[in-house]
Amino acid sequence: MGAPRPYTKKQVMDMIARGSSLADADLRGTDLSGVCFDGADLQRAKLADCNLAKATFRGTDLTSASLWHADCKDACFDEAILVHTDLDLTNLDGATFRGARIRKSIFPITRVTQDQILRSVRTGRKIEMQSFR
Repeated sequence: MGAPRPYTKKQVMDMIARGSSLADADLRGTDLSGVCFDGADLQRAKLADCNLAKATFRGTDLTSASLWHADCKDACFDEAILVHTDLDLTNLDGATFRGARIRKSIFPITRVTQDQILRSVRTGRKIEMQSFR
C-alpha cells in the first residue's frame, strides 16, 4: 500500500469551512495560495514547500508547525500564535505579523532582521526581505 495522497486545496478549504482541526496535517508541497486559515488549528502541521502566497492566518495557532521553505509572500499572520514555528528559508516578503505571539520560532534571519519582525508585530508593517547576494 502506497503513501497517503496529500490533501487538495479544495479539501483543505472544505475542512476549514467545517471547522475541522488541521493539527498534525501533512500538507507539504500543496498550493494553498490565498486560502483563509483564520482561526484554524494548525498545530504541528507540515506546510513545508507550500505555496501560501496571500494566505491569511489571523488568530491561527501555528504552534510547532513547519512552514520551512514555503512561499508566504503577502501572507497575513496578524494575531497568530507562532510558538516553536519553523519559518526558515520561507519567503516572507510583504507578510504582516501585527499582534502575533512569537516565541522560540525560526525565521530566515539572513534575509529578514529581528527588528523588522518586531516592528511588524507592533505596527503591522509589511516585511521587506533582503534579496540574496
